[in-house]
Amino acid sequence: QVQLVESGGGLVQAGGSLRLSCAASGGTFSGYAMGWFRQAPGKEREFVAAISMSGGSTGYADSVTGRFTISRDNAETTQYLQMNSLKPEDTAVYFCAAAPMYFSRRSADFRSWGQGTQVTVSS
Repeated sequence: QVQLVESGGGLVQAGGSLRLSCAASGGTFSGYAMGWFRQAPGKEREFVAAISMSGGSTGYADSVTGRFTISRDNAETTQYLQMNSLKPEDTAVYFCAAAPMYFSRRSADFRSWGQGTQVTVSS
């Protein structure tokens, strides 16, 4: 099972940008769909973005479409989430996850999870 470690979170002003990274190890990275989820205080974890094994297909939550971009580098076994035009409502812990299938947006399909990285957007 693949192990995942996120990095790149932090504090940013509204309108700013951050780039999250997720380094994978211990598995065949290209054999997993990858995704990002987030959980804000007092709220359930929600889907943010996902990318297929090859990187050819992507999907986004409506709330981040046009602002966030998911990508992956299979050679570097790393996925990324470029977050632009950040809003205070984007404040959450962001989790990287891996699903042993071509593509998914469903939390239940993701079997490996990182520890999360905090993103805080100030107004």
